[in-house]
Amino acid sequence: MHTTPLPQERIHRRQVWRLIQPYWVSEEKWKARGLLLAIVALALGMVYLEVLFNAWNRDFYNALETKNYTVFKDQLWRFSYLAFSFIAIAVYRIYLTQSLQMRWREWMTTQYMARWLKHQAYYRIEQKQSADNPDQRIAEDLNLLCSGALSLSLGLLSSVVTLLSFVGILWSVSGPISFMLSSQEITIPGYMVWFAVAYALAGSLAVGWVGRPLVAKNFMQQRFEADFRFDLIRVRENAEAVALYHGEAQEKAQLHGRFQRIRDNWWGIMRTTKMLNLVSTFYSQFAVIFPFLMAAPRYFSGAITLGGLMQISSAFGQVQGALSWFVSAFSDLAEWKASVNRLAGFHAALDDVDVEDDGIAVSVNNVGAILLDRLQLSVPDGHALAAVSAMDIQMGQHIIVTGPSGCGKSTLVRAIAGIWPYGSGSIEIPQNWKLLFLPQKSYLPIGSLRAAVAYPASEMSYTDLAIHHYFDLCNLPHLKPLLDHADNWGQRLSPGEQQRVAFVRALLTRPDGLFLDEATSALDTEAEELVYQLIMQELPESLILSIAHRESVVKHHKIRWQFVANAHASTFGVHETTHRQYTIQSSKIGSKSSVR
Repeated sequence: MHTTPLPQERIHRRQVWRLIQPYWVSEEKWKARGLLLAIVALALGMVYLEVLFNAWNRDFYNALETKNYTVFKDQLWRFSYLAFSFIAIAVYRIYLTQSLQMRWREWMTTQYMARWLKHQAYYRIEQKQSADNPDQRIAEDLNLLCSGALSLSLGLLSSVVTLLSFVGILWSVSGPISFMLSSQEITIPGYMVWFAVAYALAGSLAVGWVGRPLVAKNFMQQRFEADFRFDLIRVRENAEAVALYHGEAQEKAQLHGRFQRIRDNWWGIMRTTKMLNLVSTFYSQFAVIFPFLMAAPRYFSGAITLGGLMQISSAFGQVQGALSWFVSAFSDLAEWKASVNRLAGFHAALDDVDVEDDGIAVSVNNVGAILLDRLQLSVPDGHALAAVSAMDIQMGQHIIVTGPSGCGKSTLVRAIAGIWPYGSGSIEIPQNWKLLFLPQKSYLPIGSLRAAVAYPASEMSYTDLAIHHYFDLCNLPHLKPLLDHADNWGQRLSPGEQQRVAFVRALLTRPDGLFLDEATSALDTEAEELVYQLIMQELPESLILSIAHRESVVKHHKIRWQFVANAHASTFGVHETTHRQYTIQSSKIGSKSSVR
């Protein structure tokens, strides 16, 4: 989530096609195209029925005018089967459209989730802050892209076909109109067609001018709504910390500020929508009487019958409605375009991750050791953080990493994990090594405790006997009855319990390399001593690398890596550790000798 304003994300037609096109050439293309053809056929069928209804209007009202009861009855029966046909086609058109919409959304959601999770794109996007609220873009914007694209495009298609179907009818039934201009008679053939075009053009220009700000305001509204929802979730997830700090007033102020942005932008949307509704409602209401006003002279002169007048009114409504697609769809179009703008920005952020030239090259080797060569760690804005000329990490080594906060200790672990591309140099990992990283805040997915312990392996990867054994060794026997109980374990368990569950995970996984980043910070000295003794006993041949500030942890290691500030590096701003450059000094525990 961003707290700083983002530049407005704009898109062009080519970018819209880039978002829409993949599904229609995917492995689902034949089902998708088949459904779309069926929907288009039903839409054309509805237009054809509208043409038949138009002719019915003429015959029905002529029968009323001439008091022809036989024709009147026939037209009632004709209306019945036309109406039932129209209802059946309309129902299945909506049903198939919804089916296609869900298929499209499912495919798009699968693709975007895969891209978001691939190459740790979710992590890099958050680091670079290149797209706000990706959860909303996947959950809501993809839905609006699919539903809006279908409804708007099918609506436009129906309008075009309706226009082509009725413009000839309106031209023929309206006939010509003649009037004198400067002693010269002027005749306009099919004059109602020209009135419909002029009326629709005037309405479209007015609606476009009044409603233009809606796109930008809808864009910001979606973002403000997502930011507000994010803060509400953050309070829920950190409920205990907020309660202990008695931070309700601060949280209330922050949430109120978030909602204030929603309210202020919403009022802007309301003002624009009010003017838009004023113009569009006047336009649609006046369109009811406008054809009668225009056709009245020929009707009262006897040139057309009542049935002809009603047919003109119906045909004018169809032509004017088709030409007014932009007017009637403007609000939906503005909301759709705002969502597509946001999705295009997210798509671009994913593209940036895909083509990102990783400054730190991570590869595999057959050497049997992790090799760091000319490694330069940087922060995302490019400032150098720490440097390692050449170091290797052997199987069975126990390394403690120490140094001031912000010097790059955790960044080094992230680089070895392959999720920190900022910097230069290379890291080589043995091809057959299994690495496990335990961060300070353990991640426990929502679900059964068994799944949380086994993560990221599958839920049934370990036997109850093995899990119970390590629960006992890590002083977690009270969790054994809850193994198949589903809960939000990140909220249910204390920080200390969560860290001990993470050690159970490590003992079950039995990695070749275990990296502990303040993984015992929530444990007391006795519990910390217990888990370190366990991993040393259970994983005697594994590499153990720990980041810790407590000296009590040092005794479990043989090598110390100390981050030391470079005396020749300059500092920037108040927080010197943010931009001060560091190097690593390696020494054996209890030895004064060191290598850099």
